[in-house]
Amino acid sequence: MSPDFERAVIAAVRAIPAGRVSTYGTVAAVAGYPRHARHVGALLAHADAALALPWFRVLGSGGRIARPGTAGADQQRILLEHDGIELDSKGRVDVWRYGWPPSCFMR
Repeated sequence: MSPDFERAVIAAVRAIPAGRVSTYGTVAAVAGYPRHARHVGALLAHADAALALPWFRVLGSGGRIARPGTAGADQQRILLEHDGIELDSKGRVDVWRYGWPPSCFMR
């Protein structure tokens, strides 16, 4: 991944405010790289912890936590709930309610 892509994605993820979530695809679009959702996921999966990114606020399409049943998914659920975000019994977040930026999640 190019340094420009990495900088743009990191900036987009850092911009997600507490109590809000975004999707990999939306982060890619906000960063200026539409259709690069998988690259966003790969970047976040391998990001240095020292960057202190709020990675847990980025979800799969439809507000799903990626890789359900894993320790990472359990940690993400805990962090989201600590952030004041409600998840349904299937581990999904209502992106219409919590989505960022709101203009991307309007009905």
